[in-house]
Amino acid sequence: QVQLVESGGGLVQPGGSLRLSCAASGSIFSINAMGWYRQAPGEQRELVAGITSGGETNYADSVKGRFTIDRDNAKNTVYLQMNSLEPGDTAVYYCTAQIRPGSSWKYSIYWGQGTQVTVSS
Repeated sequence: QVQLVESGGGLVQPGGSLRLSCAASGSIFSINAMGWYRQAPGEQRELVAGITSGGETNYADSVKGRFTIDRDNAKNTVYLQMNSLEPGDTAVYYCTAQIRPGSSWKYSIYWGQGTQVTVSS
């Protein structure tokens, strides 16, 4: 029942901006940490940004100062604001979250299907 759905990806020129959204839906008791990973062609999946339930954030060195992660707990949604985009940011971006479903006693890790971000002129 629990599902993560990303939106906001697309094609953008270098220096441009995109805002990704990821909404969790279904029968959810609570959500702990949320984050964004990305996987570029020929590369391993890497952590881009994470945010705890209390709002503490961390970022990959490659995106510090350019990307901002935040969340709206009332909407069960996490965002990734991406500014000053570079060709090296081209990747499939995946949303992830630690979620306790309403029917469960434990947290499990959930993943979205991914959204393509392409930075090219």
